[in-house]
Amino acid sequence: MTAPEQYGRVVVVYGGTSSERDVSLMSGGAVLASLEKNGIDVIGYDPAEAGLPGLIALAPDRVFIALHGRGGEDGTLQGALELLHIPYTGSGVMASALGMDKVRTKQVWSALGLPTPQSERLDASTDWDALADRIGLPMVIKPVNEGSTLGLTIVRSRDALKVAWERSCHYDHAVMAERFVEGEEYTVSVIEQQVLPAIRVEAPNGFYDYEAKYFSDETRYLLPSGLSEHDEAELAALSLAAFNAVGCEGWGRVDIMRDAQGGFWLLEVNTSPGMTSHSLVPQAAAHIGIDFDALVCRILDTTLPASSSSSLKA
Repeated sequence: MTAPEQYGRVVVVYGGTSSERDVSLMSGGAVLASLEKNGIDVIGYDPAEAGLPGLIALAPDRVFIALHGRGGEDGTLQGALELLHIPYTGSGVMASALGMDKVRTKQVWSALGLPTPQSERLDASTDWDALADRIGLPMVIKPVNEGSTLGLTIVRSRDALKVAWERSCHYDHAVMAERFVEGEEYTVSVIEQQVLPAIRVEAPNGFYDYEAKYFSDETRYLLPSGLSEHDEAELAALSLAAFNAVGCEGWGRVDIMRDAQGGFWLLEVNTSPGMTSHSLVPQAAAHIGIDFDALVCRILDTTLPASSSSSLKA
């Protein structure tokens, strides 16, 4: 185990100004408490208070990024830390920006032959009937640069398409349509190229939405997932390929659907996953004997010079 003094001063950055602020505050609070428990010199910082100058004033030796969404998960904070030569957790500038953009992430996956549902960008000129003919119903309408299923609608009729698009526009100027995959939902976590056991998620209303993710006690997380050994291995290999295709580093999570024929379909990659009491990465880690405190330190270890992930993410 790394001695606490080797980390120097750690600043946990959480909160921020994105629509996922509340979840970020929960994640960052849990990480902060864990690092304090481990005897590490740590302080929490909310960039909504004084922006980048406030962070610089704290003189961090390294940063644990617990921000979700734009302003923290999209490469902007990562770029600033690169210029300041401050090591940080998670993926670098390119992978963070790419992972935040679901359309471009899917374009990379498709170019590499990785399975992801058909999708396209939408705007005010979209012909809704033609869209329904191309992608089929039901389909998913969602913001391109949001997480936590915010602004997402599963549309089952042509008449509801424009309304769903307008709803998503409240969250992001970029909105996409995606073929809906009816089936089982899985999530796979990766820590420094180690693929953790897959989790199958069963939401009480059949839709793993914001409430089901963070607050419902009725959401079921199946660990082990119930997959055969062969299918578990296939899913792990696909998830790692998807993670690496985007250029992710350190840690992250890949979300996947499985259709009725048994095919896996990549939905998105998360480069700064949740670390709340309901979060998936801690659950997967605990299943193989890595408790929350050890997980937090292992993620922080990726910022150390001896780690396979250097302080700069070039």
